[in-house]
Amino acid sequence: QVQPRESGGGLVQAGGSLRLSCAASGAVFSIGDVGWYRQAPGKQRELVARTTIYGNIKYVDAVKGRFTLSRNNAKNTVYLQMNSLKSEDTAVYYCYVSQGRYEYWGQGTQVTVSS
Repeated sequence: QVQPRESGGGLVQAGGSLRLSCAASGAVFSIGDVGWYRQAPGKQRELVARTTIYGNIKYVDAVKGRFTLSRNNAKNTVYLQMNSLKSEDTAVYYCYVSQGRYEYWGQGTQVTVSS
């Protein structure tokens, strides 16, 4: 059973930084895409950043230049370094792990940016 678990969310002032981590027990990171999505109140879940097994990384335009995704396959962990945070980054952030045709989601971690 693959279970992603996020950590690192919290409350931060605008302009600050946070680093999210996601460790996925039971997963083999090297065989699937991993990444981060977010859902703000009243909005649909959206892609933040996602990386393939080949190392290609896709970012949503709103976070380009501010967020950096990295992965450690040996530790089955994916990170999201978030800098220059804005109030519009406030959302629940979800870790995503794919294993073949299966997708797994974490429970989410709240990120709140105060202006």
